[in-house]
Amino acid sequence: MFPAASLLTIILLALSIAASPIEVGNSPITLPIARRLNVSNGTINLLQQDRARVVALKDNSLRHGGHHSAPVINVANKYLIGVEIGSPPTTYNLIVDTGSSNTWVGASTPYVVTKTSVNTGQPVANSYGTGVYFSGTEYTDTVTLGRGLTIVNQSICVASTTRGFISVDGILGIGPVDLTQGTLVDDPTTTIPTITNNLHSQGTIYREMFSISFEPTTSEPVANGELTFGGTIANKHAGPIAYTPITTTERAAKYWGIDQSISYGSMTILSSNAGVVDTGTTFLYIASDAYRKYMSATGGNPDPDTGLLLISSTQYNALENLNFHVGSETYTLTPNAQIWPRSLNTYIDGSINAIYLIVGDIGTPSGEGFDFINGYTFLERFYSVFDTTRSRIGFAKTQYTDATTN
Repeated sequence: MFPAASLLTIILLALSIAASPIEVGNSPITLPIARRLNVSNGTINLLQQDRARVVALKDNSLRHGGHHSAPVINVANKYLIGVEIGSPPTTYNLIVDTGSSNTWVGASTPYVVTKTSVNTGQPVANSYGTGVYFSGTEYTDTVTLGRGLTIVNQSICVASTTRGFISVDGILGIGPVDLTQGTLVDDPTTTIPTITNNLHSQGTIYREMFSISFEPTTSEPVANGELTFGGTIANKHAGPIAYTPITTTERAAKYWGIDQSISYGSMTILSSNAGVVDTGTTFLYIASDAYRKYMSATGGNPDPDTGLLLISSTQYNALENLNFHVGSETYTLTPNAQIWPRSLNTYIDGSINAIYLIVGDIGTPSGEGFDFINGYTFLERFYSVFDTTRSRIGFAKTQYTDATTN
């Protein structure tokens, strides 16, 4: 989930108790999400950031250990949450990542040892793409996400070496627990309980799951969604949530992976195959053969500045729906949902009035067990549920599914 410049597109999990009280005691726990774009150091090629993440997701062996000779690619386009660790606590701004599962600090704000800190002495390391990684030592400590939402004896890593993390303190990993396997350097077969694991095992939430709701946005900053632990919120989706099991295809099954096919209009561009759902990837990525079909059908051409497919106004007016077939359900991105918000073009080094498509090439042909990534630009149009207890992912339409905001 990483770019060569320093645009920091963040979705900030603001823990404002007065604005949104946190309910505990086996109830779903909801935290507000706000989006903020930070371009204080210039614009960034988001496609370059995403491609580095795609490589790491596709080849899980690259996630463990450092790649110290690789060029630095800074983290961007992230969710952040203010997390308190220790007693008395220190607040750390951590990336919320569904594509990894370790929680760690130390990239910016130093870790403060307190009376609840326990050094296990275990070395930990993980990589998140080309030139983006951390290594350090495991501790257990008290972690607080908000008033009344506290986890005791949570495993965290205190990083001694980091690369590619700018203006953030680390990561809060909420991916599947198996992604932690291999990150304990001296005990690579052991997994580490995640934040969501421990919220469940310590009785704070009834079911080990979380759901995400946000809406398309064309400005910043803006409060545009919610992250809910332990359940779903009925008024955040329009119609029922349809669930699909986690895929059994090995490469994608390590993540929040599903099976789906994709059609553009009435033309199938990707037969049913496995891929992943990932909040940390900005765009949509599909297998190379599917991408070529999509590029041909839309008339898009790669733009040298942004790396995205560029289309004309005439081609935009001729766009057809992009349909994602998951189980018995179809989730549709309308023509407007297939383009980057034009009001944000300058943030990605694009031309003010240009029209850019948000579909990219995953870099490998279909049938390899990792044929797509449904990133943020897909998820902002649907309510999404990540359910560990029942090994499934759910989607539902929202009032923003067909919005013409871009």
